[in-house]
Amino acid sequence: MTGPKQPLFEHSPWIEARADARPSSGDRWADLMAVVHSASGEEQLALIRAHPELAGKAAIDRTLTDASAAEQASAGLDRLTPEEFARFHALNAAYRERFGFPFIICVRLTDKAGILAAMEERLRHDRDEEIATAIAQIGEIVRLRLKDMEAGA
Repeated sequence: MTGPKQPLFEHSPWIEARADARPSSGDRWADLMAVVHSASGEEQLALIRAHPELAGKAAIDRTLTDASAAEQASAGLDRLTPEEFARFHALNAAYRERFGFPFIICVRLTDKAGILAAMEERLRHDRDEEIATAIAQIGEIVRLRLKDMEAGA
């Protein structure tokens, strides 16, 4: 028996609902991302803001979705040293202050060092570039989650 369906998008069921209401192209990922790309700027920001900070409060409180908890653990974010945690906390705060939303990266495609380096580099982006990067990273997260679903993981 399988458990409840895991969401593909963090706290954003409207994306799957809109994709399901459209004719399918036969490529679920492309259909979902078409909804994201056709969404209003405010809807895209809401999607980005629905994601948890990496190694942030939701991880500490254990209120991450199951998928996010597993993904963050895969990159070792559940086993940070006090120094690493402090660095993540400082970079998360600087990023949120600069852009108004959490840093998003597909953690399954990198590791702690890669995430920290990306956070530092992306702090130099402008806001529009960072919104586009966050949307692209969400697309990668969803692509991998779909792949897991197809594999029965």
